[in-house]
Amino acid sequence: MSTTFNPLLDLELVVDVPLTPEQLFDGWTNPETLKKWFCPRPWKVTECSIDLRPGGLFSNVMQSPEGEQMPENRGCYLLIERPSRLVWTGILGEDFRPNPIPQLGFGFVCDLRFTPLPQGGSRFHAIVRHSDAEGRSKHEAMGFQEGWRAALSQLVELHQD
Repeated sequence: MSTTFNPLLDLELVVDVPLTPEQLFDGWTNPETLKKWFCPRPWKVTECSIDLRPGGLFSNVMQSPEGEQMPENRGCYLLIERPSRLVWTGILGEDFRPNPIPQLGFGFVCDLRFTPLPQGGSRFHAIVRHSDAEGRSKHEAMGFQEGWRAALSQLVELHQD
């Protein structure tokens, strides 16, 4: 699977964190752990289902601070290389069945890499690929960088308590 970053279509986040690749992988693949950090507070994940296999379901429901439930986000895993890489998409559902166009008007493929650092901790590297520049721009305008950084910091906090 290509790892080429296209700045016209893709968003990228690279952050060094004090977690092991195993802790990062678990954070993204354990439903109970994911519910504690996956969206920036005061938002929260109220439901999460994970079937960790290629074609397996990745699903979550987020709730606003006012209690409004968002529509379920359904996707599937494309590649699983424990504990260093995870690739998933919302474009496809379980067993690679195409999903309807998301409410947001764009879909993406998320390629996550968790690489150990010589001094300890790991490099978290996410490339989020969009089918067109408009989808990339919408996702960026929603606060991709800020939101993903905030959520990732919440995952780090879970392991510091």
